[in-house]
Amino acid sequence: MSKAKNGRLRRKDGVWDPLKTSSADKKRAESVPRTPQSMSPSYRLAYADEDFLCREELRPIRLQLELLKTEMSLTERGIKSTVVMFGGARIPAPGANAWAARNDVQRANLEAASVYYEEARKFARLCSRHSAGFDFHEYVVVTGGGPGVMEAGNRGAAEEGAPSIGLNIVLPHEQAPNAYVTPELSFNFHYFAIRKMHFMVRAKAIAVFPGGFGTLDELFECLTLIQTGRMERLPLILFGEKFWRNIINFEALAEFGTIAPDDVNLISFVDTADDAWKIVRDFYEHDNGH
Repeated sequence: MSKAKNGRLRRKDGVWDPLKTSSADKKRAESVPRTPQSMSPSYRLAYADEDFLCREELRPIRLQLELLKTEMSLTERGIKSTVVMFGGARIPAPGANAWAARNDVQRANLEAASVYYEEARKFARLCSRHSAGFDFHEYVVVTGGGPGVMEAGNRGAAEEGAPSIGLNIVLPHEQAPNAYVTPELSFNFHYFAIRKMHFMVRAKAIAVFPGGFGTLDELFECLTLIQTGRMERLPLILFGEKFWRNIINFEALAEFGTIAPDDVNLISFVDTADDAWKIVRDFYEHDNGH
């Protein structure tokens, strides 16, 4: 809050608000004398009581908080649309150690896959270069914020002087924020479902690079939303046609009848960042930010 000339308090947005703020009362509550009563967990302000907020019954509130915190931050930043980049955390940068390899075959495959790190980095640069024309409010790169392909995406944006978003999640490994995420756009989640919502709500294009179970989960989530009409059709681009056709036989699904023949056309295959950006550019040929 800031004081008006007449000494009264108004909020930052100018709205009249004569009530004490929650943050002021939180600070005041922390300064009361320490007695058996004031030190009891029951005396804590409910909104400042982490043990209370983590109770099972408070799950609906925690879901709402994870939705609101990121949404409010992105709105305040003026970010209106994003380009989503999914892909393997275990894919190293060219010349880097394949830290996730468990045997020689995996090591050889992951090191060869470093080409996708470079293409992800280049694709993010192309997106960010275009984003600059919208004052970095449109086509903002968003990744899962971790290593591998995610790092490459945030790195490419940073090399163009563009902001980028990282949506981390608490996992036993792999998910520490990479150094290229814009710090004030680095978020952490407990709930996979809310994290997925934030990936989708501003998406203008989705690029999926080779990856594991998490990448496959994200790919099929996107496909299902588009296929069922719960999400508008947008460029859904798979990098590495040979990889994807080796692990998923989309045509077999169509032939069997479990998807419609035209559903296969929801996907575009590319091997280079230039080809991927051409798909996005052509799809939004007359884009004016909408």
